[in-house]
Amino acid sequence: MDIIVENITKTYEKGKVKALDTVGFGVEKGELFGLIGPDGAGKTSLFRILTTLLLADSGRAEVAGYEVVKDYRAIRQIVGYMPGRFALYQDLTVEENLNFFATVFHTSVKENYDLIKDIYAQIEPFKTRRAGKLSGGMKQKLALCCALIHRPRVLFLDEPTTGVDPVSRKEFWEMLKRLKGQDLSILVSTPYMDEAALCDRIALIHKSKILEINTPQGIIDKFGKNLWAVQSSNMYQLLQDLRAFSETQSCFSFGESHHLVLKNEKTPIEKVRVFLNEKGHQAIDIQLISPSVEDCFMALSDAS
Repeated sequence: MDIIVENITKTYEKGKVKALDTVGFGVEKGELFGLIGPDGAGKTSLFRILTTLLLADSGRAEVAGYEVVKDYRAIRQIVGYMPGRFALYQDLTVEENLNFFATVFHTSVKENYDLIKDIYAQIEPFKTRRAGKLSGGMKQKLALCCALIHRPRVLFLDEPTTGVDPVSRKEFWEMLKRLKGQDLSILVSTPYMDEAALCDRIALIHKSKILEINTPQGIIDKFGKNLWAVQSSNMYQLLQDLRAFSETQSCFSFGESHHLVLKNEKTPIEKVRVFLNEKGHQAIDIQLISPSVEDCFMALSDAS
């Protein structure tokens, strides 16, 4: 495995705040592995530990066969790291940033251009523009180029699509798919549940703990209960009433509907409809739907 994480624990404020609680997983060579969870779940702390920028309180981790504490110098030469916030030099141009990072790793843009050419081609028309003047999507592409320019063995991407437009998000994940073919192991974190389906495997993380590790479809297959999408003319009151219904196990708002799970699979759904009619709801619509990774995350986090 290119990444091994075993029982990593990290606390802040003299142990009062637990960022990571005995976290463990592994990433295979050439795998695109997603760490999926909301802000504050511990994703950035883990990335900083794996890239040797932060020490864990306990546990151990390896990157490409190197131990993160003992072999930190070696790890820094073979990983690419794209932090959540844009961390390049705002006053340098696109071209100057790329050349600078190549020089830091004792290489050149020309030497490894084949790895970044598909990405760099999209920003090359702006190579003389200062990085601080780029759009969010362009900054993202430049940061990825700089993380790849020394041809790393393992790539760490901490919430790379946060704050960028949907088109740029889609383009970015297409770039990651192409990079997989370059014998590169990728660990990416994201709060966007829809991006989970684009990974080979994912770990769902919530409040410093790993909830589940599996393929996206494997996690969905373990949901194990009927899921109902419910709508009415008064969606706010509908959510309150469904949560107060005695047969409800869980109910969360998802887009234009509320997703409902009942305690007993044998409870007829018509019982829900009768209950809502008694509450005065109109235009009631109830549909059996397939769960998403987000539904699974909500169910697992609610049970934890």
